[in-house]
Amino acid sequence: MSIVTEIAAAPQAIALAHFEAILQFETDCWDVHHALATGQHDFILLDVRGPAQFAAGHINGALHLPHGKIIKSRLARFPAETLFVAYCAGPHCNGAARAAIRLARLGRPVKIIPGGITGWIDEGFSLETSAVVA
Repeated sequence: MSIVTEIAAAPQAIALAHFEAILQFETDCWDVHHALATGQHDFILLDVRGPAQFAAGHINGALHLPHGKIIKSRLARFPAETLFVAYCAGPHCNGAARAAIRLARLGRPVKIIPGGITGWIDEGFSLETSAVVA
């Protein structure tokens, strides 16, 4: 028996609930890229890194709002049901999770891109350098 099979896989119903739950909290670079490329702008993409990192390159269409500056007044122009998708530097960074906590505490729907900007670049997608602040 290998280390892989040493612990049995979860029953189908538990596995289904687990993996569906994951997608309630996160999305990935390909899904975001596809939505943006096909004009499906049904979410607000937030780059929650610092100003220097944002200026060096960010996802086209992202608004810059560092996670520490997410407050109710900054979100007031967006309808309450607006989905926010936050990203940071990548899997080594917890900025997207910190942003998600702040957004959730404010009663806002939120998902994160766990791969962040690192994942975006790894997928071969381009960055832009114009400033768009939330």
